[in-house]
Amino acid sequence: MSAAFKRDVSINLGLYSDSIGDVTRKRQSILRSWRRLSTLQRMVIGILLLCTVVVAIFILPGILSNEDKSREEELKKAELDQHIEKEAERLSANNNANQMMPPLEEHSLISTYDFFGQTQSARQKEIVSAFKHAWAAYKKYAWGHDELHPISKTSTEWFGTGLTLVDSLDTMVIMGLKEEYEEAKKWVEEHLTFNVDRYVNLFEITIRNLGALLSAYHLTGDEIMKVRAIELGNRLLPAFNHGSKIPYSDVNLATADARPPKWGPDSSTSEVTTIQLEFRDLSLVTGDKKYEDYVHEVSMHVHELPKTDGLVPIFINANSGDFRPASTITMGARADSYYEYLLKQWIQSGKKLTVFKDDFIESYQGVKKSLMRRSEPSKLLFIGELLNGRNFSPKMDHLACFYPGTLALAYHNGLGDEYLESGKEVLNTCWETYNRMPTKLSPEITYFNLAEGVSEDLIVKPLDAHNLLRPETVESLMYLYRFTGDQKYRDQGWQIFKAFEKHTKLKESGYSSINNVKDAGNPRFRDKMESFFLSETLKYLYLLFSDDPRLISLDDYVFNSEGHPFPIVKDSMAE
Repeated sequence: MSAAFKRDVSINLGLYSDSIGDVTRKRQSILRSWRRLSTLQRMVIGILLLCTVVVAIFILPGILSNEDKSREEELKKAELDQHIEKEAERLSANNNANQMMPPLEEHSLISTYDFFGQTQSARQKEIVSAFKHAWAAYKKYAWGHDELHPISKTSTEWFGTGLTLVDSLDTMVIMGLKEEYEEAKKWVEEHLTFNVDRYVNLFEITIRNLGALLSAYHLTGDEIMKVRAIELGNRLLPAFNHGSKIPYSDVNLATADARPPKWGPDSSTSEVTTIQLEFRDLSLVTGDKKYEDYVHEVSMHVHELPKTDGLVPIFINANSGDFRPASTITMGARADSYYEYLLKQWIQSGKKLTVFKDDFIESYQGVKKSLMRRSEPSKLLFIGELLNGRNFSPKMDHLACFYPGTLALAYHNGLGDEYLESGKEVLNTCWETYNRMPTKLSPEITYFNLAEGVSEDLIVKPLDAHNLLRPETVESLMYLYRFTGDQKYRDQGWQIFKAFEKHTKLKESGYSSINNVKDAGNPRFRDKMESFFLSETLKYLYLLFSDDPRLISLDDYVFNSEGHPFPIVKDSMAE
């Protein structure tokens, strides 16, 4: 530094004397130097020092912390990716001896059906109008949000992933609603993100969001659906990475943390065994077997657990991997879709995963032995429950009305006439839970009389009298009509649809579940339109009235538990 420059600095700051060479005066005290400064100079220096302190205390640590946090997140993600890869290699090695879907080098995954050019019957057009009415309300009052509340005209979040919109994607394709579908696809492209810092239920988001995206991809070939499905699938994998073969029920999509439910260590049996179709299909779409490997290990673990004539308790411990002792055995909530996915995994695999067919057959024998009874006085065949795994209760959830359709599907795939006959009888019982109510809509739960001398088969308790717009009965009607051609199933489906129109439809804000199916004059709205009303109920009604057997042929597709069709793996796909 030159002497001239140094002199200039000395004059400006007052820290040096006029005589640069005088060593003694160079070392004058800071206090004397400070006193020589003008008020303005002192103010400038004070402000600079204050700014330095502020930066040092408040800003710099934040920057360093963010950098550390970013590095930690990157390391955590790298470790998670590495762990997933190692787990995938381990699972692949362990499962070589087990039955799994065959590897496919090339496959035909995209439908060639002209969904947007199909001809619709008069009744199909009415059902499409109902969907458009519900969709318009969702768009107006809840666009991009998870669920619509049609009475208050508000929305709420469950996952924060546009649940109703995503869940409805393939319904719009199947119904030929091109304009609505394209608008929804644009939202998926521009706004759908799974970087959501909240815990979501592994089962629910898998069957609804992941299932819908995969199905929409299969029906349209739109690449964005595949991209979003892969992103979601990867964010769900941490639920499997905790040392047990049973996944945790909840996973945080943003942080990759997973945990059991807040109320205890147990998961619902149906929840951990009703993610297999989706993850197997994701492996089919991506060519990456890690997704299938994870869920196959879950299925094989449950396969090995002791059961009661093939029947499973409703709770399973995610830490120990064992069923909770003395849990209820039912075909209703928390167990229902375990049985559904036994049959459907076998079908989805092109009938190669015979272990699941065998488990389904065993469970059917168990249902006949332990759960099926006939009511009085009409001898209706219903499916009850075993409380504590032992004591019979004549209680049947509406959820159990999926079973007639599943039995019919078993018949269609060669398991024998007995399955169809049982399906017909149980479906008739489900129908009566609608037909005998003043609203012609079914309650959520029905009890059945077993004592002789009574006048009515059905008992509906006040707290069980609500209707949530559920799909299970119309789902089974669709299966039975397709396999038998019996017009009565269409007639019954139409009566149910008209009852929905009469008692659950709102003038401008969609449809709402109701509180009391026993009061036709005042069923009382519950202020919620479930996403499955659009993804399942109206879809199955639409398919029930289709005269084209090629429209989602049951020889080519298998539906997941939320009504999303996946292609059945066939030998021709590998050719």
